Amino acid sequence: MYRKLKIVNRGTDPEDNRWFSKESVLKLQKAQQEVEWLLNRNYKVSSILEMVGNHYQFSSRQRDALRRSTASYEKIKIRKSKCLPPDSLRDEFLYIDGFNLIITLETAFSGAPVILCNDGTFRDLAGLRGTYNIVDKTHYALNAIGKKLDDMHVCGVNFLLDRGVSNSGRLKKFILEHSVEWHADTEVNLMNGVDSFLYEKENIVTSDSIILDECFSWCNLARSIIEDYITDANIVNLSGKI
Repeated sequence: MYRKLKIVNRGTDPEDNRWFSKESVLKLQKAQQEVEWLLNRNYKVSSILEMVGNHYQFSSRQRDALRRSTASYEKIKIRKSKCLPPDSLRDEFLYIDGFNLIITLETAFSGAPVILCNDGTFRDLAGLRGTYNIVDKTHYALNAIGKKLDDMHVCGVNFLLDRGVSNSGRLKKFILEHSVEWHADTEVNLMNGVDSFLYEKENIVTSDSIILDECFSWCNLARSIIEDYITDANIVNLSGKI
């Protein structure tokens, strides 16, 4: 089954070596300090990115990295206060933002840039936009998820997939096929409005900033998996800690 999967590097761009070179990352880190300073003073993020991006002549992909990686001090503090370490979730039930977690891991396995953000999460630059296809990296991502869930000894998980995204039904089947080898009881649900469903839940797995701001508690599972199992991941450090 897995041998027939199309080999695809998720989230890559031909210009990434230039846009995220050592020199470019140093420039992005300097720009991030300015973006965060302005966010802390309640300037609108769209205006900030236009001004700072134009000043440094950043590409749209570099600006997206800045946008996704930078939150205000107040939001960082709130998100970190609700973050649960993986080893605290033994015998717990997790709600997993399915596309969010899987695509981030596919990106990391592909060698594409994965952004270490100033709220401590890893975020990708893949850009789903309603279209998704299962590829060889999906297999790797699900194997890594299963290994981590077993190591954590959680009792069960519920993968939530946006019904409107193409091939969400196929991904549901693919997750369930993999989960037969996991110890955790696994559910997969297709639904409209995954984000709003997760707003009032605890033990959430996501790096979606809006969900992190609204949920009761969350686990930084993508970062844990990448740091433990994907040692050659292409990490771009925009954590604010240089």
